[in-house]
Amino acid sequence: MPVSTLTSKGQMTIPKEVRNALNLKPSEKVIIVVEGDHAIIKPLRGNILDIGGSIRIPDKEKPVDFYKLREEVKKRIAKKVAKGD
Repeated sequence: MPVSTLTSKGQMTIPKEVRNALNLKPSEKVIIVVEGDHAIIKPLRGNILDIGGSIRIPDKEKPVDFYKLREEVKKRIAKKVAKGD
């Protein structure tokens, strides 16, 4: 079983066996899904909108609407830029 050590900065190296199994290349991103006391590492390919509906907010029935979330983030950034923050 592959083992990785967490550094004092909260970083870790994904073992070669795992990178090969997931076909991960340098600079590729992964998503980490926490389920109870387990964490699942999944390759993040495409863009965030491709995983829309696959992540649920705890204690809610509806999946996250990434299109709506993205628009909300754009609005907040635009407000900060307009204020000069």
